[in-house]
Amino acid sequence: MTPAAQPDHRKQPRRRGAALNTAIFDAVLAEIAESGYAALTMDRVAERARASKASLYRRWPGRAALVLDAAYHAMPAQDAVANTGSLREDTLAVMRQAARQLEGIVGQAMHGLLAEALQDPAVAAEVREFARGNAAKMMREIVANAVNRGELDPAMVTERRLEAGPALLRQRFIFTAGPIGDDFLAEVVDEVVLPLFGVHQSQ
Repeated sequence: MTPAAQPDHRKQPRRRGAALNTAIFDAVLAEIAESGYAALTMDRVAERARASKASLYRRWPGRAALVLDAAYHAMPAQDAVANTGSLREDTLAVMRQAARQLEGIVGQAMHGLLAEALQDPAVAAEVREFARGNAAKMMREIVANAVNRGELDPAMVTERRLEAGPALLRQRFIFTAGPIGDDFLAEVVDEVVLPLFGVHQSQ
């Protein structure tokens, strides 16, 4: 395609708010899937999203913050949390959702971010600022549902217990190559998460 034939985003219908953000996030993940995190630039994202670089920099201070937001945008919404009537099944559903995300483009993006954060304190600071702990938030919701059903004693709910399952999943993702098997997820739930909350499978 010659330069004269390339689409000019300035002549396209102007997008704002969520529509523009979605186009940018889709462009980020497409760029990572195509060329990897290391090759990602704000210029390439703007071109693919048919947006101006200024519109990106107004929203995000740099690549790391943009990739974090794109990754979180691709994750299941918190209102999609399972409510099966069983804390075990709900916890497995959350862990499986997170595992499948980490095995895809979102995981590729996070690996790139973590590698860059180890070498660049500024990127590490952005990761800390923008990290949201979605899995822990979902755990908090399903545990609240279990308390409301009478399945779980509210006195057993603490922040550290809520974080245990997602923390083991993150450790597996960071330090172990290959897919995150369902057997591993079931072991985390049955041997760690449920016992921490005082819940046993026989109940």
